[in-house]
Amino acid sequence: MLEHDVVIIGGGLAGCRAALEISRLAPNLKLALVAKTHPIRSHSVAAQGGMAATLKNVDDQDSWSAHAFDTVKGSDYLADQDAVAILTQEAPEVVIDLEHLGVLFSRLEDGRIAQRAFGGHSHNRTCYAADKTGHAILHELYNNIRKYGVQIYEEWYVMRLILEDNQAKGVVMYHLLDGEIVVLRAKAVMFATGGYGRVYNTTSNDYASTGDGLSMTALAGVPLEDMEFVQFHPTGLYPAGVLISEAVRGEGAYLVNSEGDRFMTTYAPSRMELAPRDITSRAITTEIRAGRGINLDGSAGGPFVHLDLRHMGKEKIMSRVPFCWEEAHRLAGVDAVVQPIPVRPTVHYCMGGIPVNTDGQVRSGAEGLVESFFSAGETSCVSVHGANRLGSNSLLECVVYGRRTGAAIARYVQDRKQPEIDQQRYLQEAQAQIQALLDQPGEYRLGQIRQQFQDCMTDYCGVFRTADLMQRGLTQLRQLQQLYLQTRLDDKGKLWNTELMEAFELRNLIIVGEMIITGALHRQESRGAHFREDFPQRDDDSFLKHTLAYYSPAGVDLQYMSVNTSMFQPQERKY
Repeated sequence: MLEHDVVIIGGGLAGCRAALEISRLAPNLKLALVAKTHPIRSHSVAAQGGMAATLKNVDDQDSWSAHAFDTVKGSDYLADQDAVAILTQEAPEVVIDLEHLGVLFSRLEDGRIAQRAFGGHSHNRTCYAADKTGHAILHELYNNIRKYGVQIYEEWYVMRLILEDNQAKGVVMYHLLDGEIVVLRAKAVMFATGGYGRVYNTTSNDYASTGDGLSMTALAGVPLEDMEFVQFHPTGLYPAGVLISEAVRGEGAYLVNSEGDRFMTTYAPSRMELAPRDITSRAITTEIRAGRGINLDGSAGGPFVHLDLRHMGKEKIMSRVPFCWEEAHRLAGVDAVVQPIPVRPTVHYCMGGIPVNTDGQVRSGAEGLVESFFSAGETSCVSVHGANRLGSNSLLECVVYGRRTGAAIARYVQDRKQPEIDQQRYLQEAQAQIQALLDQPGEYRLGQIRQQFQDCMTDYCGVFRTADLMQRGLTQLRQLQQLYLQTRLDDKGKLWNTELMEAFELRNLIIVGEMIITGALHRQESRGAHFREDFPQRDDDSFLKHTLAYYSPAGVDLQYMSVNTSMFQPQERKY
């Protein structure tokens, strides 16, 4: 049995920032970081646009309270305002800390960190490194945790959270290289496993974003919070679905329909292309539904609209958003200097996740906490994003709450003993689970079921939702759960068996999908990213509350938890 004081699952921004903070505050602790990819292949590395903070380098009228108000308004008043206050107050400090660690932010002419406009923000406060901000930050964090000697288990897949008597005790993990299964016990376990974009068929997320931490938490009996709130990013490159960053609109690009109109004048006249993502995604989908989308031959009635950068000029495009130009050129054959980019909404971010308090400790329900279990980043729900996240607040959340959770863990484990674990039981159960998958004489390949499942979620629980659609989706999803039990694996080997890992991931995706669709079906209102055509208004009297979803094989049970509204009272959301 492996033994560490602390184990962090996930090698992205939140996990690495927590590891750095623990190393700084308690260098005596034996710390492990486990990642199913190499850490710098974590999805954080793909974050493009930037990180919001009131540095006031461009706009001296900005303030943390203005940032907090924009965040709460953007969340459609579902964010917990005590958590938002921490996020926005600590933002400048964490950005300066990253700069001191070596992050190469883009600069103003006088050498200060540059800041750009971003959707839903009332001031230019987004710090950035061209359009590769996540890449710049993650590389420096990874270098710094290596300097501190953090034990990194790369390309190990965590199969199970060990949670007994309301205490997290460790994890069971599988080595992709040679099929070895081990139990790792620790005084504290932290999940920083990212999102679940692969629940849908078109997403900006990488192939590793399969909701593993969320599913393992749910299977251990811990609730997930606000899973119905799925963010569709307005500008996914057609047809690949990869992201064309909001930074492009922050630098001045236009959204145009088949008639050549900048249609955001209809939907958000004061903010135009820089309206929050939920509003912009619905606007694009509405234009496409109305026949004002565009086809590849330029005719009307197609599946996308145009993102037009041409007026920005080559020099600005190549200096401010070079990666977006490169993506469009490589994946769609479009030269954005002289041609508009085809875009449509793509699944991007999960506002919900593992419920935590502002120290990152996981909640067991509306009242209690789980001992020794922590979480931060996209896989958690503290909730600073509520029903809709503002662009450039996610990198910020990862770093602010990664740091804060790391500090809480460093304090928490000081006088704790290693937990007792029956190692043989967990090893035998893991081996039996793997053998059952290898021996399953199914008639379906994993890819067939995964595609049907992703299509089901996209068709029945997308940008626009109704009870009838979602009920049909839930019925189909339950049928697919049964078909999953009839899949077969062609690879029976132990060495680098990616098919086996894909079988675990598909199970996790299906569990997460059921929790999304069940929460959405029961939230009979429209709020943020959750838009019900049969309930088009927000209903604060009935639904100004967080959903807590408890998983069981028989179905998902829902409870609710109050929202912290300590600073700003809910009002109508207009832009």
